[in-house]
Amino acid sequence: MRVDLFVPCFIDQMFPNTAWNTIKLLEKAGCEVHYNDQQTCCGQPLFNSGDIKHSSKLAEKFIKDFPHDRPIVTPSASCAGYIRKHYSSLVNTEDAERLKKNTFELTDFLVNQLKVEDFSSSFPHTITYHDACSALREYGLKDEPRQLLRNVTDLKLIEMPKRDECCGFGGTFMVKYAPISTAMTEQKVQNGLSTGAEYIVSTEASCLLNIQSYINAQKLNIKTLHIADLLAHNL
Repeated sequence: MRVDLFVPCFIDQMFPNTAWNTIKLLEKAGCEVHYNDQQTCCGQPLFNSGDIKHSSKLAEKFIKDFPHDRPIVTPSASCAGYIRKHYSSLVNTEDAERLKKNTFELTDFLVNQLKVEDFSSSFPHTITYHDACSALREYGLKDEPRQLLRNVTDLKLIEMPKRDECCGFGGTFMVKYAPISTAMTEQKVQNGLSTGAEYIVSTEASCLLNIQSYINAQKLNIKTLHIADLLAHNL
């Protein structure tokens, strides 16, 4: 199957290895991956800040960057959810429907479209999983990451308390309401630490960046990891 890869801003600028590992996983699952190096942001940060004018321009550019009627796979459910849910208010109906039909978060695409749940991965560590707000509530992602994690050899998954609560990132929320955001991040990290896990894993690089920043500031004994990096650990 030929697929297009969409690399979100956070991953492009700060976690490029996650993009490479996404390619590894898709190719291992039998896909031919196409990457358009002219692609940019999908417009989600601008849209969430109320800048409809410029988010519309980025949506139009996204359409031009992804013109084909084939799957668009991204290692970010928040970006995929935004494209699916909100492009209909920014671009013409035909383009919005094509992108809604074709845009997938990575783990959803692997499990539900390709029917691939086992990469013969090994990760001898204890982890806990963070359900990012946009992934869970907007995209509807919950079981798929866990299905993939259950097939990783030597991995132990322990669910944290209040696993579906926000980590405090929320895009510009962490900037506009820094004290509240920090308190929410502290709670999320403490819930993770309570499991004894070595890693907090998620599908969302932005959440992980926020969580890891708090961990670094407090010098805590836990790390963050994108699920694509975990699954491709020994590929």
